[in-house]
Amino acid sequence: MRRWALTWLMTLLVGVVALAQRTAVSGTVRDAKTGEKLAQVSVMADGSGEAVVTNEDGAFTLKTDQKVETLVVSYVGYHTRRISVKEGGDKPLDIRLTSAVVQLNEVVVWTSDPRQLVRIAMDKIPANYSRQPELMECFYRETAMKRQNYIYVAEGVVDMYKTSYNRGVGRDRVAIRKGRRLLSPRQKDTLSVKVIGGPVQSVQLDVVKNSQFLLNVEELSYYDFKLLPSQMIDDREQFVVAIEPLIPQPYALYYGRFYIDRETMAFTRVELQLDMSDRDKATNYMLVRKPFGVRFRPKELSLLIDYKLGADGLTRISYVRNTFRFNCDWKRRLFATSFTAVCEMVVTDRAAEAHPIDGRQSFDSRDAFYDKVDFFRDPDFWRDYNIIEPSESLDRAIDKLVKRHTAK
Repeated sequence: MRRWALTWLMTLLVGVVALAQRTAVSGTVRDAKTGEKLAQVSVMADGSGEAVVTNEDGAFTLKTDQKVETLVVSYVGYHTRRISVKEGGDKPLDIRLTSAVVQLNEVVVWTSDPRQLVRIAMDKIPANYSRQPELMECFYRETAMKRQNYIYVAEGVVDMYKTSYNRGVGRDRVAIRKGRRLLSPRQKDTLSVKVIGGPVQSVQLDVVKNSQFLLNVEELSYYDFKLLPSQMIDDREQFVVAIEPLIPQPYALYYGRFYIDRETMAFTRVELQLDMSDRDKATNYMLVRKPFGVRFRPKELSLLIDYKLGADGLTRISYVRNTFRFNCDWKRRLFATSFTAVCEMVVTDRAAEAHPIDGRQSFDSRDAFYDKVDFFRDPDFWRDYNIIEPSESLDRAIDKLVKRHTAK
């Protein structure tokens, strides 16, 4: 069976990014009770379908050509809020989300067997997801951190063409519209990572469409299933099914959760974490190659795939995030160095007409995004494009590195 894994290529690099942008609507999303900033919250312009997600500091910026009067803000486990943009005037919005307590009504549950629940959702994929080709505009970013400092960022606007969900991902394509990469000027920041496939990962990791990855009878037979308490997403009640490895395989398996809409039985969210109990299996799953003399120690590989229910009753992929953590040490050094790499893609808009992407223009799954985009810093680079807001710590790191490089 062909397995789609998050594969990374370690290489010698130097790197970080600089980001600047004009804003249209911006703000921060927090927990209404604790004040905690919420990451990966969906923020959508009501009526236009244009969307972004919040960063690790709960911040977002949404750009659109249309007048934005209302934002729809949603996050798993919280009530969805509709926010009038006029509430904040010209100032950034301070949005508070309230935790959603699921009140279980007297309903007929189809089955108490969580494995069967997942099978029912799998059988309903053709009805719940698009049966027509679609073209989506997306923002993609990949970053690498050495300890707590950013050493490399590559980002870009990409087009993603998806065929009907009745078909596999073999003819789905991604093309780069514009992109850039920025690197740390520090010569000591010599170890970073490249993501093999880059934005194509969002095609391959569409778990619902790519049945070869996980959602097939053979692969699921290796897992144990458990039904967890229900959760709310977009004010809709969700079944939550947890999986964990049951039958050992030659390769590493996943721990994870499936969120299934109670009414439509569509998959709305998938969370996966690679089993790290066998270091050799995890390393083989994650690593392509490494510099000579470096010892690689895997710590985490986690995947998050979000789907959104549209006004037409169909559910579509909206956000994909991969997090990859590892330690590296050199034989002559006393302490290991920790690295974190993240790649994420958010669907920001959907085209009225779906034109296939020419194969000559599509991004190859064997390529690294880093190698396909230019190296430069331009404050007006993004203009009117929607991007994933850079975190506050990234901004500070960029300014510090740029000033240091300029001083030299």
